Amino acid sequence: MEKRSSIIGGLILIVVGTLFLLMQFFPGLAERIDLANQWPLIIVAIGVFFLLAALVGTPPLAIPGSIIAGIGGILYYQNLTGNWASWAYIWALIPGFVGFGTILMHTLQGHFRRGIKEGGSLLVISAIMFVIFAAFFNGLGGLGRYWPVLLILVGGWLLIKRK
Repeated sequence: MEKRSSIIGGLILIVVGTLFLLMQFFPGLAERIDLANQWPLIIVAIGVFFLLAALVGTPPLAIPGSIIAGIGGILYYQNLTGNWASWAYIWALIPGFVGFGTILMHTLQGHFRRGIKEGGSLLVISAIMFVIFAAFFNGLGGLGRYWPVLLILVGGWLLIKRK
């Protein structure tokens, strides 16, 4: 376990070091990459590090890894577009990140069905919340007027599911 972690850590350091070394020899590369706008990728990389650790022997790290990488992805999108107001509805994706991490964790442990059972519902709930809140706060094109229909459909699904 410790040997695998040091291999992953070593590979990450080699990749990052190579990138910075290339930027020393090719200054134009730094301008093209524009590191000032790429800072959320550091958060994504931390999440990916957790996911790699989950893959090599510590499956429970898949949950925090997916949360961290997912939030880093959200921040990257918002930083590039300047759409910081999207936090009003984009937060609803976070339970989906937990669901994805749960599915991945159980899959790595050899319990795929259990993972789908536990994490799948979080993915569905997260997607429904995201669509409802995005329609309400952002309009989502023509869907903005009809977001109450989504509430009705979800309520009907809950009633049918119960039977």
